[in-house]
Amino acid sequence: MTRREPIRVLVIDDSAFSRRTITRMLESSPLVEVVDVARDGEEALRKTFALEPDLITLDLEMPRMDGFTYLRLVMSKRPTPIMVISGRSDDQDVFKALDLGAVDFIAKPSPRATPELETIQQELIRKVHAIRDLRIDKVTERIDAMPAVSSGSRSETAASEVVVIGSSTGGPAALMQVFGAFVEAPRTAFLVSQHMPAGFTQGFADRLDRLTPMRAREARDGDVPEPGLVLMAPGGCHLTLESGHGRVTTRLESGVREDKYVPSVDRLFESAAKCYGTDLLAVVLTGMGDDGRRGVRAVSAAGGRVIAESEKTAVIFGMPLQAIRTGVVDAVLPLAEIGPTIQSGLPRARARAEAERDGDE
Repeated sequence: MTRREPIRVLVIDDSAFSRRTITRMLESSPLVEVVDVARDGEEALRKTFALEPDLITLDLEMPRMDGFTYLRLVMSKRPTPIMVISGRSDDQDVFKALDLGAVDFIAKPSPRATPELETIQQELIRKVHAIRDLRIDKVTERIDAMPAVSSGSRSETAASEVVVIGSSTGGPAALMQVFGAFVEAPRTAFLVSQHMPAGFTQGFADRLDRLTPMRAREARDGDVPEPGLVLMAPGGCHLTLESGHGRVTTRLESGVREDKYVPSVDRLFESAAKCYGTDLLAVVLTGMGDDGRRGVRAVSAAGGRVIAESEKTAVIFGMPLQAIRTGVVDAVLPLAEIGPTIQSGLPRARARAEAERDGDE
């Protein structure tokens, strides 16, 4: 697939209405071509191998072969970017699909086949266009790395006191790997801004809480960041920090139509920089776009440190690359090294030459 060729998409959904609507939305873009549709897993599997699409949209609930079986077979035999389009009530199923190799997901506004489905058109087109920058080999490497969760070693050196993390496409799996690398929770407070729709972030926080050594939950207004606790920005809200009366607390702000990213990595990083200064470490993981670019400048100006995920492991290198290009990144690390570095602490001397070299490649 070159930049001039259309992105060839296979649409899989057991609802005829949904297949027609998703096809119409996709074909509203001149950069996208729907090559076929499928109504169940077995038909989808045949068409996947015959047509070799660039991208697949997948409804997890299908007759004859469920979405999880389909995902396992495709990712083992012909790895292909797969985007789940799912109802909001299926959050744990969505995260299981991401573990199996789905690269992203979009929440259906209703579990029923209704005209409301068309409200996802802008988000759908934006995410499909970004697929040109996706590295499917990095997705398969991340699947292979999943059994290594919780295999990290304990460090006796000082961890960073507060860590803020920003991520987008590919982020849920990356976050699971970072937090799963700890044998026990470090004495570090974590705040995470992951681009994710409302209704899913609590489910993802529950998975972090259950499957890693960390305590994790969705952030609320007035929370106090604590060592060993991960506070996740709720989908559809910005998570920021404010300092007063001798302590730092969280503040949630609803997103508005003009916001490009909700939750915003920039807004979390900027507010954390004001509150924590030199005690802060900011980490930019995989994702499309430039969210975090402004934020890492604020962290650096306040005396904090910055890590960006390396192109060697990032599913989409957009956000880390934009951070690196600011010239304030202290280290560019593959995903497997980020958890141990958080735990051991990052030297204050800036490795800008290395960062700039990675950004230019």
